[in-house]
Amino acid sequence: MAAFGTVFMPQMTLATFENSNWSSPELVSSDSIQLHPGAHVLHYASTCFEGLKAFRHENGSINLFRMDRNIERMQQSSQLLSLPAFDASFLQKMITDVVKHFHNDVPKPPGSMYIRPTHIGTEAAIGKAASPTSSSMLYVLLSPVGDYFASGDQTLRLLLEEDGSRCAAHMGMVKSGGNYASALQPILQARASVNADQVLFCPNGDVQETGAANFLLIDGNEIITKALDSSFLHGVTRDSILTIARDMGMTVSERELSVDELLERAAKPESEAALSGTAAVLAPVGTLIHKGKEIPVGDASPGKTTLKLRKALNDIQWGKAEDKHGWLTQI
Repeated sequence: MAAFGTVFMPQMTLATFENSNWSSPELVSSDSIQLHPGAHVLHYASTCFEGLKAFRHENGSINLFRMDRNIERMQQSSQLLSLPAFDASFLQKMITDVVKHFHNDVPKPPGSMYIRPTHIGTEAAIGKAASPTSSSMLYVLLSPVGDYFASGDQTLRLLLEEDGSRCAAHMGMVKSGGNYASALQPILQARASVNADQVLFCPNGDVQETGAANFLLIDGNEIITKALDSSFLHGVTRDSILTIARDMGMTVSERELSVDELLERAAKPESEAALSGTAAVLAPVGTLIHKGKEIPVGDASPGKTTLKLRKALNDIQWGKAEDKHGWLTQI
């Protein structure tokens, strides 16, 4: 099986913004795009993207999960990066058109079609470090993906980083390539030094998120996670998991969580921790690494509540459970 996100469908939908207007979206080859070497995105990182999935149900229908929330977040990212604005219906049609075109290629469960809308600044102007791009390109890539946990549930090892941040605090809620770039070196260093899978960024002791996922602490019947602010990404999967947890009668506490409290609670036998994101949905965390010490989370195995919550969300996505919140869009 190819690595996640390395296989692409041969075509994508693409539209451009020039002279204050959006072009009509077209279905074009996905093997290349044309950019001037002076394009704004290449010098000043005017880029944002989204990640969502389409699922094939047993009746053969194709269903997009929470497309409205991803489009809304991409509109917000574009605004915060001063990229040209677009209507939600415009991107929605681009997504649904390309997924419909490759209807027969959407994998059966446990696979899915990963969808990557991308918005980049294209104006050739290397003197605009402090000015927005006047032109841009919006496109939607498709990548069929298999079971993220095909090799079995492996608990993750997280290094707690109290000195650095994932990205600039005011940029955290933007899904932009620059944020991932700023987290890359700390992650690589953590892998090399302590064999960590990811870094959990906790600037000044404030537990935030990892390089590519939101963090959830599960203590018995309570889920604790940082309250939404501009410093970290407002995950759609995070929101979905918290909603399902409330439906199950769990207590959801969105509040500040300190490293000290995290370590104290993690030591309890019933404690669990997990990372939420589009690719893995909910990945169990088994070990926290802090100041040279390894602290197991609970018994360090995949937690029962983590697996239960993940299954509940997967069942909605694959049409095996009622979609009570209207999260699916059938196309």
